[in-house]
Amino acid sequence: MSQAKKLKILVVDDHTLFRRGTMMVVRSFSEVAKVEEAENGKLGLDMLAKDAFDLVLLDLEMPIMDGWETAKNIVSKYPEVKIVMISMHDSLEIISELIEIGVHSYLLKSAEPAEVHKAIVSVINNDFYYNQLVSKALHKKIQSDSMEKGIIRPAEISPREIEVLQLICQEFTMKEIGKKLFLSEQTIQTHRKNLMKKTKAKNAVGLVKFAFQNGIAAI
Repeated sequence: MSQAKKLKILVVDDHTLFRRGTMMVVRSFSEVAKVEEAENGKLGLDMLAKDAFDLVLLDLEMPIMDGWETAKNIVSKYPEVKIVMISMHDSLEIISELIEIGVHSYLLKSAEPAEVHKAIVSVINNDFYYNQLVSKALHKKIQSDSMEKGIIRPAEISPREIEVLQLICQEFTMKEIGKKLFLSEQTIQTHRKNLMKKTKAKNAVGLVKFAFQNGIAAI
């Protein structure tokens, strides 16, 4: 894992047994230093206001404030915090809508601990993690949006930016992309920022969607 610091993770879920079990699993990851919990979105937001967390594992359906509203609030108030939604639902429509609002990835509650670990590492390092479920959701969303007006075409993106975007889609980190293209990590970060501005993407998942939508990368 490329980041030097240990991670602080917040688990937000109203089912105590699942929440505590998830915390035990996440605590076992060598990259994680601290794991805290909240039983609903409102309490989760209260904790984010008091302490800095790197990533939130967020349940979709909860009382008081559900995952939808919580995710919207996190994206708005704490854009630097990554969000991995966890749910029993495998609806592609739900997944694509959550990605649209800025969620970084989506896991089923039946996911193995190894996939949870992989998702956390990928989201921290690459800003996204797309498994088969997320890939299907993106593909369906792209098909439904194929006639959308006002979409930015690849011609507005420079050849270098396309190279960077293709490597982002292959899940390379900014540092790894820099090495491949013989550029500094800071330069790659600048290209990424320009890409997000041009595509109006909220995060790297949005960039990946744009790349798929425009034939820059294949699903």
